[in-house]
Amino acid sequence: MAADHLAPADPADPAAKELVEHGRLDVEGRLVDASNVTLFCTIELDGVSANAVYKPVSGERPLWDFPDGTLAGREVATYLVAEAAGLGGVPPTVLREGPFGEGMVQLWVETTGEELVEVCAPADVPDGWRVVLHAHDRSGAPAVLAHSSHEGLRDIAVLDVVVNNTDRKGGHLLSGPRDRIYGVDHGICLHTDPKLRTVLWGWVGEPLPDSVVDKLRKLRWSLDHELGEALGEHLTPAEVTALGERTDILLDDGVFPAPGDDWRAIPWPLF
Repeated sequence: MAADHLAPADPADPAAKELVEHGRLDVEGRLVDASNVTLFCTIELDGVSANAVYKPVSGERPLWDFPDGTLAGREVATYLVAEAAGLGGVPPTVLREGPFGEGMVQLWVETTGEELVEVCAPADVPDGWRVVLHAHDRSGAPAVLAHSSHEGLRDIAVLDVVVNNTDRKGGHLLSGPRDRIYGVDHGICLHTDPKLRTVLWGWVGEPLPDSVVDKLRKLRWSLDHELGEALGEHLTPAEVTALGERTDILLDDGVFPAPGDDWRAIPWPLF
């Protein structure tokens, strides 16, 4: 029976998780710009198919500052955090067997093409966008890094704080179906040391909305219950504890944090 392709597959569809978890993976090609082996696949289950990303653990390059676990496991852990709290959109992500062994499999998000992060002249910043920094381009003309103020992007900014994302580039933010924003590429998250590096600094110092506070409280409760146990399959006990501590600090402070002085707060390249 031929599969009926979904175009695009909706990551918010409850059936998407089952498709990613149990579907048959067929490798179509490799995404050559990725630093680790990243394979573009079709995935099919019961006559329904979609596209997916598959990152086999065997294709990971060792990182001296992330010696524990796997990058694939950290991607799954970030998805579990986002799902438990309803905080930020991460496409369905699982750790499973594939054609090249165990790896991370994540539903591919077909984007709408909406720009979420830009480097542009100050006069060209879209209305309502948040400016992150001022700089100059190669010709010496003024330029700014700015991002959308979309509520979904704001939630991803909070997710990045709690998972301590050290590589939130503009290209890791996707505008998906039904006006939902998704974040991808979470392999270097959840370290115990402060490493937050992101392009989403546009809300610094502003109070956390009540809806975000509710999600953080839900996350904190979940960490003391099923989520904490599930994360233990991918993270060290110290990393799970640090996740809880970052959540507690956010709840206590009640505002979007500012960058620290002891590390580079914006990734490079930006996209």
